[in-house]
Amino acid sequence: MYEDLSKTIAVLTEGETDEVALMATLACEVFHADDRFDWVGFYRVTEPDLLKIGPYQGGHGCLQIPFSRGVCGAAARTGEVQLVDDVDAFPGHIACASSTRSELVLPVWNKAGQLIAVFDIDSDQPNAFTDQDAEGLEAILNGVFSS
Repeated sequence: MYEDLSKTIAVLTEGETDEVALMATLACEVFHADDRFDWVGFYRVTEPDLLKIGPYQGGHGCLQIPFSRGVCGAAARTGEVQLVDDVDAFPGHIACASSTRSELVLPVWNKAGQLIAVFDIDSDQPNAFTDQDAEGLEAILNGVFSS
């Protein structure tokens, strides 16, 4: 799945440099790529230690998330992928949608190596994500934002 998705996204984003346009395209393509994905979107770093909602697909999202809270905050704070099989077991989880059972959040870096956002994928299924999902999506994000 990720090889084909990567090729599609590469074609759609070729030559585009606007980060918001890139985020909107990725959110749309990833959301429609897999039935496990219930909500897909970006939270952008808008000021020190604060994420604000960016382009997304699905129901409403939280408007802002401090780095100190939730799965998205943990990804932003640590710079590490967060793969959470059961959000209810994650200390400090923020329930933007009560249907979310599992979550995958990846930090998004620009070409200069700065954190610009986190890419958040929620599922209404527990244990929905694998290391292969994280690796495939990380490669796509790096190809679009870091190359």
